[in-house]
Amino acid sequence: MAPKQRKAQVSRNPDLIRGIGKYSRSKMYHKRGLWAIKAKNGGSFPCHDKKPAADVPAVKPAKFYPADDVKKPLINKHKPKPTKLRASITPGTVLIILAGRFKGKRVVFLKQLSSGLLLVTGPFKINGVPLRRVNQSYVIGTSTKVDISGVNVEKFDDKYFAKEGQKKKKKGEGEFFEAEKEDKNVLPQEKKDDQKTVDTPLIKAIEGVTDLKTYLAARFSLKQGMKPHELVF
Repeated sequence: MAPKQRKAQVSRNPDLIRGIGKYSRSKMYHKRGLWAIKAKNGGSFPCHDKKPAADVPAVKPAKFYPADDVKKPLINKHKPKPTKLRASITPGTVLIILAGRFKGKRVVFLKQLSSGLLLVTGPFKINGVPLRRVNQSYVIGTSTKVDISGVNVEKFDDKYFAKEGQKKKKKGEGEFFEAEKEDKNVLPQEKKDDQKTVDTPLIKAIEGVTDLKTYLAARFSLKQGMKPHELVF
């Protein structure tokens, strides 16, 4: 079977010469039946709804990639949960500090701060431990308790222990080679008064229990032959 021959497409308005058609524009209007389409649609040509424009990005993407890799910060969706206080630690519990400057000292637990740290005191007059914050990971809770009902600790929070930022002084040409004189940090009188306010009722409660003052003043340590896992605190 022979393939069908394609007919050449013939224009309705053939050119007389290049750019000039045989029929006028008004003649072609009737010849193409545009008048009937217009009459059918209420005197105007039908028009389709425009397609919604694609979202144009606010910032145009760069034409070239950067020479070095640019690190983008990762989005951290982690929300910190409040630290759960160990069941063995309650207000008035005597704790043993396991690390830091006061390692081995026995202190009295007052309350847990919003950061999760524990507010403790020696008292300072008995064993030299001032009001300070301690992480509960570095303490051992004992079965010994002290009555702290007369101690007011509402004033103390994490802001109370925050350090004030100090501006560095610029050195002149003459001071550059001189040795720096270190200014000693002087404890404000207000904090000294707060320490006395907390310790006064606490020491009264401690002195009311036999040998408790001596127990708090003694430093905890392991001796030869002592097995930590068998100790009862």
